[in-house]
Amino acid sequence: MSAKIIAVTNQKGGVGKTTTAVNLAYFLAKEQKARVLIVDFDPQGNATSGLGIDKTQLKSATNTDGEPTILDAISGEANLNNVIQPTNFKRLFIVPANPQLADAESGLAKAERRFIRLRDALNSLPAEGEEAYDFILIDSPPSLSLLTVNALVAANHVLLPVQAEFYALEGLGQLLETMKLVRKGLNPTLELLGVLVTMYDSRTTLSQEVYKEVAKHFPGKVFDIKIPRNVRLAEAPSHGLPVGAYDRFSKGSRAYKSAVEEIIKRIG
Repeated sequence: MSAKIIAVTNQKGGVGKTTTAVNLAYFLAKEQKARVLIVDFDPQGNATSGLGIDKTQLKSATNTDGEPTILDAISGEANLNNVIQPTNFKRLFIVPANPQLADAESGLAKAERRFIRLRDALNSLPAEGEEAYDFILIDSPPSLSLLTVNALVAANHVLLPVQAEFYALEGLGQLLETMKLVRKGLNPTLELLGVLVTMYDSRTTLSQEVYKEVAKHFPGKVFDIKIPRNVRLAEAPSHGLPVGAYDRFSKGSRAYKSAVEEIIKRIG
């Protein structure tokens, strides 16, 4: 697998995790001309709807004839290649998810190879040629669950979105500890790509202090670019669009475009 695999992870909800995964994927495909796959690994399925895919058309308990999802791939019912869907954007593809993925937790808990189901699925993708992906972004669930561990085991890099708010660093110790255990056991090459501060408001002292505090905790790992609080960024998902397609001149769009440039520098 020659793709750079990035798990976008934070066990807290509401930190801009899905927004980050979708918009980085969009700009990697658009600006870097990379072939990009988003794996929606969050039972909320927000990356799926945020890229304009109708979740009611996906396979579920009430729609057994629907299109397959990531759940089918990790449970062995479908090959991942057959689950991938194109999006409305060139070179950008998605493995969709819906709330049925939440059922995977209990099913996986007793299953063989339960920590490496996602890695196994990704290993079935073409490693070279026109069909190979340059980047795979995993939108992890907002919890330290079996799904999150699968994402960490499958990835080369972790990107950590952190909200510029008072409790930003709370709970991160637990996530870093989990990363350490994954490195020790199942994925020794896993590394922290960087910490991206989101929902930043340059007018407030709080945002500035949180950024400094995060930089102190993660020396050399914090992105220079800060993702601002931005109305267009908040509106875009309801239209099934990344912000770059919704309003490419917005502050949010320009920030994610810059974040992609930083990622390319960091990964090389």
